Amino acid sequence: METKMLNIFINETPLQVPEGTSILDAAKMMNVHIPTLCHHEDLCVAGNCRICVVEVEKDPNLVAACATPVREGMKIITNTAKIRTARKHILELLLTEHNINCIKCSYSNSCELQSLALEYRTDEDLFINLRKQIAPDISSYSIQKDDSKCIRCTRCVRTCAELQGVNALTMSGKGNKAKMSTFHEKPMAEVVCTNCGQCINRCPTGALTERSYIEEVWNAIYDPHKFVIVQTAPAVRVALGERFGLKSGHRVTGKMVASLRAMGFDAVLDTDWSADLTIMEEGTELLHRLKKVLVDGNTSTALPMFTSCSPGWIKFIEHIYPDMLPHLSTCKSPQQMFGVIAKTYYAEKRGIDPKDIVSVSVMPCTAKKFEANRSEMRDSGYQDVDYVLTTRELAIMIQQSGINVLTLKNEEFDSIMGSSSGAAVIFGATGGVMEAAIRTAYELVTGREIPFENLRITPVRGFSGIKEASLLVENVLPEYSFLEGVELKVAIAHGLANARKLMDAIKNGTVQYHFVEVMACPGGCLGGGGQPVPTNLAIRTKRMEAIYKEDEKKEYRKSHENPEVQAIYSEFLGSPNSELAHKLLHTYYTERNRY
Repeated sequence: METKMLNIFINETPLQVPEGTSILDAAKMMNVHIPTLCHHEDLCVAGNCRICVVEVEKDPNLVAACATPVREGMKIITNTAKIRTARKHILELLLTEHNINCIKCSYSNSCELQSLALEYRTDEDLFINLRKQIAPDISSYSIQKDDSKCIRCTRCVRTCAELQGVNALTMSGKGNKAKMSTFHEKPMAEVVCTNCGQCINRCPTGALTERSYIEEVWNAIYDPHKFVIVQTAPAVRVALGERFGLKSGHRVTGKMVASLRAMGFDAVLDTDWSADLTIMEEGTELLHRLKKVLVDGNTSTALPMFTSCSPGWIKFIEHIYPDMLPHLSTCKSPQQMFGVIAKTYYAEKRGIDPKDIVSVSVMPCTAKKFEANRSEMRDSGYQDVDYVLTTRELAIMIQQSGINVLTLKNEEFDSIMGSSSGAAVIFGATGGVMEAAIRTAYELVTGREIPFENLRITPVRGFSGIKEASLLVENVLPEYSFLEGVELKVAIAHGLANARKLMDAIKNGTVQYHFVEVMACPGGCLGGGGQPVPTNLAIRTKRMEAIYKEDEKKEYRKSHENPEVQAIYSEFLGSPNSELAHKLLHTYYTERNRY
């Protein structure tokens, strides 16, 4: 059906737009800027902040540009004295309740309210000061909630409901008593929150931020008795540059490594190495499960098997689908595999007492902070990962160091746990774990190498909420004869609202798979809650393109080809899923109450 086009005027300039276009989107087509606070491209329209008001000919009242669709012949004005005065007064009213200690706020210079206040010169106290001293909620390992900075835009509430389907946050009260709240006003650590941090990525003011561990990491670096190791996740290197003025999707792997070394870390290593290790363990576990079902006829074996790399997804299933926990892979995430190996194998190889090792990870994810503090993650005899920093926190630490990232020469990761394959890099994108697993599983099962040109497994790529693919297994090695002729069915979901849809379909028996990848965040880790803001589909697309470019430049493209992964099996673990591998690299998960 052909889209109906409408003729409108913006600031007396004619424009033709599709029917259903909002005034705000129409203005963007002409590069006319209309300020917003409650609006976000990823979310439904709220229209409650009114900062985007404009004039429409013959309409006696100002209208919200984000919530008003255009109509034929509409004449819109975006910049008059009346509009500027209204916007300025709205900002001044918001500031009467807002904690304006911007100097100490971690959102300073990236706060949308601060930017608009400076733009509209809101330097007059026209209204009564209604600011209250409210202590931030720091109960969660991952997320800090500060009601004194909330402007009730509801972005966080809509994010948690629409994108994630969790509803940990809501609005309570009315009028001047309205506020962002939780179930029965419980602390963030006590509600059904997956710690994904998507609310943080869309908060315009810093009312929601990550729980910061910057000072703890600096103290460790400055302690001469500590050997401080840092690992960096694949999605960090394609987003960090945004905090230093580079365009989205600019890869800064070498400069990131150089920055970390200059900051004083004793060893700069790579989470991608343990992502390769994860593929070896997870792929072997899947083959064992398939054999139990197809050969032994063991119907109690849980299929499909779900990936366990995303801690937000893990906490989601623990709360919402505890009866499905047996379907989770028992593998730890790459972060936690790295942590336990750092304080066992690595410590032994380097001759360091593990009690003197401080293990730091830089992640695109706020849920990793919670994961590192889980009681199950201490198989090294110590806390396996001591501190987790987000991409944003790393950028702050680089700035504090006085390092000019853009002028640094590229450097390489240190050895032993610093080498990785392209398959590990793509863990940062939705579908990446599945693609990495298929690359390795195909060669291990058939004994045949995948041609270079076929390494792009396109059905599992992209931003569709739920993706499906199947692979007919043929001409296998004798030890895998039970897979001959099997059509291996897989599915991928990203964003917890999509995960819920997929889980319901699996529980209802309407779909059947052997292997399922779920990432808690939109786009996967590249859209994680610890990544630079702002975020939208265009930015996430650029990051995804960068991840696949990083993969394609790698010497090794498959996890089982990584020499450093081969070394740890020959020198330490023995084989994938060995007794020692199970002790160190595998875990269990627990049912959590809803409330």
